[in-house]
Amino acid sequence: MTSVDRMICFALYSASRATLQAYRRELAPWGLTYPQYLVLVELWETEPATVRELGERLGLDSGTLSPLLGRLEKAGLLRRTRSTKDARSVQISLTPRGRELESELAGMSLHLALCAGITEEEAPGMLRRLHEITRQLERDHPARASRVGESPEPASISASLSPDDSSSHPSADHRTGRTNTE
Repeated sequence: MTSVDRMICFALYSASRATLQAYRRELAPWGLTYPQYLVLVELWETEPATVRELGERLGLDSGTLSPLLGRLEKAGLLRRTRSTKDARSVQISLTPRGRELESELAGMSLHLALCAGITEEEAPGMLRRLHEITRQLERDHPARASRVGESPEPASISASLSPDDSSSHPSADHRTGRTNTE
């Protein structure tokens, strides 16, 4: 186990990259990217939505979201219209084809979770914990250590991720994506 393999941040980064690559492969037949898929998921649940609302929900700024919406509009999956109440606001709604994709892609998230070895029973707890991690990292904690080396017990975290424990758990080769179960 290398130094980065003992870092929680690297494990999260690697899992994120692998997830995005899996979505890329799975969404390719529809010509969709993962961010485009997320826009559709949001619109399937709450339509119409403004560009601002979508940006807030997905954590995307308008500079990223606008071109993405343009490509979805060009593909015939959504339409953008100016609000009659506020000309600065753009409403996003699905086209019939965009709405049809909801049934075609309905099981995508569950399929990829199962491919990752996450059971339906584990998913709610894992999701809750990942949201907690995100909230913690986005918060400003002046009372907590904020500089490298100031954490109260770095050795206890490192010890819990020691290479001695790796023999009982499968490990992934991050370059090939293969799992080592030896």
